[in-house]
Amino acid sequence: MAVELKTDEDFRSAIDNNEKVVVKYFADWCGSCRLFAPKFRRLSDDDRFKDVTFLDVNAEKSPEARKLAGVTNLPFFATFKNGELVSGQATSKEDAVVELINEL
Repeated sequence: MAVELKTDEDFRSAIDNNEKVVVKYFADWCGSCRLFAPKFRRLSDDDRFKDVTFLDVNAEKSPEARKLAGVTNLPFFATFKNGELVSGQATSKEDAVVELINEL
């Protein structure tokens, strides 16, 4: 499944209309965010996570989506189940993101 870019306008409907969602919050200036992008795309194609929706959100351009997850640092990853926040973590480690997804 591809990673979908969302904004404040369509973020709420994306998390409400998908049972399991993982979000990567990023900023254009964030080097760690850019370095993690290919890993996030690879995880989105992983058969283990075929029932999970992967979203990218520019944290600077989408303050409402950022607030929903309590973003503190970038890159920040948050998981949502049935529209509700499950967990969130600032990390650039792939293992930590896999652990968040597995909690869903």
